[in-house]
Amino acid sequence: MKVLVIGSGGRENALCYAIAKSKRVDKIFCAPGNAGISKYAECVPIGAMEFDKLISFAKEKSIDLTVVGMDDPLAGGIVDEFEKAGLRVFGPRKNAAILEASKAFSKDLMKKYDIPTASYETFTDASSACEYLKNAKMPIVLKASGLALGKGVLICETLEEALDGVHELMEDKKFGDAGNTIVIEEFMTGREVSVLSFVDGDTIRIMSSAQDHKRAKDNDEGLNTGGMGNYSPSPFYTKEVDEFCQEHIYQRTVDAMKAEGRPFKGVIFFGLMLTEDGPKVLEYNARFGDPEAQVVLPRMKNDIVDVFEACIDGTLSDIELEFSDEACVCVILASDGYPVSYEKGFPICGLDRFEGKSDYLCFHSGTKFNDAGEIVTNGGRVLGVTALGSSIREARKKAYEACDWVNFQNKYMRSDIAKAGEEAELNR
Repeated sequence: MKVLVIGSGGRENALCYAIAKSKRVDKIFCAPGNAGISKYAECVPIGAMEFDKLISFAKEKSIDLTVVGMDDPLAGGIVDEFEKAGLRVFGPRKNAAILEASKAFSKDLMKKYDIPTASYETFTDASSACEYLKNAKMPIVLKASGLALGKGVLICETLEEALDGVHELMEDKKFGDAGNTIVIEEFMTGREVSVLSFVDGDTIRIMSSAQDHKRAKDNDEGLNTGGMGNYSPSPFYTKEVDEFCQEHIYQRTVDAMKAEGRPFKGVIFFGLMLTEDGPKVLEYNARFGDPEAQVVLPRMKNDIVDVFEACIDGTLSDIELEFSDEACVCVILASDGYPVSYEKGFPICGLDRFEGKSDYLCFHSGTKFNDAGEIVTNGGRVLGVTALGSSIREARKKAYEACDWVNFQNKYMRSDIAKAGEEAELNR
């Protein structure tokens, strides 16, 4: 069969890697793709939001299945348009993708269906938000309700920071229209854990847990980013945590979406906070995380195409997900200055070191070929250097070893990815 993947980042590189392992797949296309994705797929110069062109291409090439990796096209209704054209597509429809596209919607959904989350208020007017903040407990969290590339969250320690944050989001439009509505939320403390799941509208199947590192600098300092590294499984996601989430969060979310007339088919990403009062939902995403996909998919034993089709057909209850006992660690190599400003176009050397090594992987996030045919940097997050090992400690050691294989001008990375996981593993 022929598969089309839509997107251009590390998540889509991981998806193409997983799809390429399927014995059912003869050919993969990716639109628009990147330099690393070209190892697994034929890259097509069509943007992720060019729905008409993508549909025409899918028809022309007799694509059997389209997999949408990115949030923007999902929120824009790409699945609805593909379905109208009679094309088979994996991902939530627009009315279900709102679970991520509107934090105001998702918070109201959790409140209505008694899904544990932080207390909050929603605002569409900056002056009202500022008045509310004057009597609020600090620190506090401000969230742009719309899509903001995973960066539209401000953690404010003081009232002054919070007031500045409101102006940044709602008046200065730092994240564009995403900040037209904001959610002001209590600041929760605890350990964050990421859990991805497949959903077919009724049934949910949980993938292995993962642990993200959102801040730009070591010790979780610096600005929020799209993610500076990840590892799987998380030693903090215990059997007790899983049992609580299965009962109070996972299935309840699926049932709530169905009850609202928005049945969800695709991937739900649960961002959890393990608080003293138990697990609570920080946020939902309506697709694979990036770089969560880079550490979860290499551990998945199932044929991913079978799982995609089960979600589409409503037969997910027939599938049990299987993951290897190995640990997986991904360290993001970024352009120095990310997530604010950075230069592009620097040649990358050392990528050939990954060839023929199944336990070392390099997923491309922001790369392209230049006119000379060299692979060069083309984004803030450039590469996801990933390694598998018998333990978090071994996988972490191997991932950082592999980071030294690769070089480009202005290369930057955190030095503490998976360090807490390694320590927790050793203290078991």
